[in-house]
Amino acid sequence: MGAEVEIGAPVLANVLVVDDHPGKLLTYRAILEGVPANLLTAGSGREALDLLLKTEIAVILVDVCMPELDGFELASLIRDHPRFRQTAIIFVSGVHLTDFDRLKGYECGAVDYLPVPIVPEILRAKVNVFVDLHRKTRALERLNLELERRVTQRTAALEEAGRSKDEFLAVLAHELRNPLAAIRAAAHVIGFPTVTPAASAQSAKVIERQVEHLVRLVDDLVDVSRITRGLVELRRAPVEIEEVVARSVETSRPLIEMRGLVLSIDIAPGPLQVDGDVTRLTQALTNVLCNAAKFTEPGGRVTLSAEQFGPDAVIRVVDTGVGIAPDVLPTVFELFAQGERKFDRTSTGLGIGLAVVRRLVELHGGTATVQSGGTGRGTAVTIRLPLLADPAVAAARAVAAPPERAEVGASAVDPCRVLVVDDNADAAEGVAAMLRMCGHEVVTAEDGVAALQLAESFAPDVALLDLGMPRLNGYETARRIREQPSGRRMALVALTGWGQPRDRDSTRQAGFDAHLIKPIASEELVETLSRLGRRRARGAFTGTSTDASTDSGPRPHGPA
Repeated sequence: MGAEVEIGAPVLANVLVVDDHPGKLLTYRAILEGVPANLLTAGSGREALDLLLKTEIAVILVDVCMPELDGFELASLIRDHPRFRQTAIIFVSGVHLTDFDRLKGYECGAVDYLPVPIVPEILRAKVNVFVDLHRKTRALERLNLELERRVTQRTAALEEAGRSKDEFLAVLAHELRNPLAAIRAAAHVIGFPTVTPAASAQSAKVIERQVEHLVRLVDDLVDVSRITRGLVELRRAPVEIEEVVARSVETSRPLIEMRGLVLSIDIAPGPLQVDGDVTRLTQALTNVLCNAAKFTEPGGRVTLSAEQFGPDAVIRVVDTGVGIAPDVLPTVFELFAQGERKFDRTSTGLGIGLAVVRRLVELHGGTATVQSGGTGRGTAVTIRLPLLADPAVAAARAVAAPPERAEVGASAVDPCRVLVVDDNADAAEGVAAMLRMCGHEVVTAEDGVAALQLAESFAPDVALLDLGMPRLNGYETARRIREQPSGRRMALVALTGWGQPRDRDSTRQAGFDAHLIKPIASEELVETLSRLGRRRARGAFTGTSTDASTDSGPRPHGPA
């Protein structure tokens, strides 16, 4: 919002006194001394008109009897001009004092008609009233103009936001349809009666790759919300820039090679150590490298360099790609910012990569900037991070930081009895089939009520519960299972699409032992069952972690 406009802000008004007698003008000047206004005088009607054309006047005191142009004629001319229709005119007369004269004066546009001799206190009071009215009117006009300006700006901003939203939804639909098309085609291939084992295996790999791509898209959208709002907890430790470069190159190299690009790496000799989160710094640099790969034509070059410049480590990624138009350059770090879409390019992404880069770098106390010579002249992204000043301080912080989550891998797990509960029958059967192939005994239920019956009759070791279900949601189902004698030794796992920190807190408070995000990878599911099996062997599931209150936890806003 712009600066506030104060209605009562002082504005010095102009008061014009018109009389053909110089002595009377001096008298009026003395009477009006102390009125908060500039006092102007005119000796004739024509002189008064000249002043009016050059100056904004709040109040005019006019003598009725004047040669050439009397007061009535002057008032009529003033009122005929659109600019002066709001100017207050006060007639003063010692001759024309009849009611007819007063009526004529009001018809000519006067707001008052005073007889001579003038009572000074009355004249000052009347002029003060009209000066103050003029000041407030002008303040309201300025406020109205300011409000109109703000409304115009806000309307333009909302229209631009609407256009950005529509563009983002169109890009998102494009990015989702591509993997979905591949998944649908692969599913049709697998469903053909004459499909060969090799073709079936190849189609299964296609489905797995495309599902991973969809998961990354969803994770990126969730992650960008947390990062841009500063809700990411950095696990700081002394980090070598060379390690960040190596990790980022390893992640982005497949895309760079697929695009047929030449990657050059130049890291200055000597240590370049910063105090940061190696995972988040790698994420930022990987986004920059992938952006360079997306927008550089095959045969182009991407150059990655790192060096010390003063107190900072400076990382630069320069490409020979399509460049950035000057009008787009100021907005490249905004969420969902997109340049002109080219339909000869496979993907331009969702427009969130550079927004994430800037916010992650800023969280590390650094800066991220973009330069481009224009369309077709390549792009350079520069990341500056403050070098580590005191390694001992950062090392102590790294010891205090919580350990990173270990990578999930397949682990041996003894067969167990598993209850899978999800109102999406396909999702439940998919997870059940995956578990059965691992040797587990599995039953499924489509809502919380059926789950409670099976929890008592089937007596599972582990229950995988969806959260958003009809009849009985996952939170209430978990609470009631915990109330059963067999439920206190049962491992409860939330298997849901809700994955924000507050969602994890809610499931933990509701008595769940683990929180998994859909779609779940088989390795992660096996690892979770293995970990829960070890806890069950130690007798860890005694129901002590269950929230015994009657609150069943917050309900999800939609199906999970």
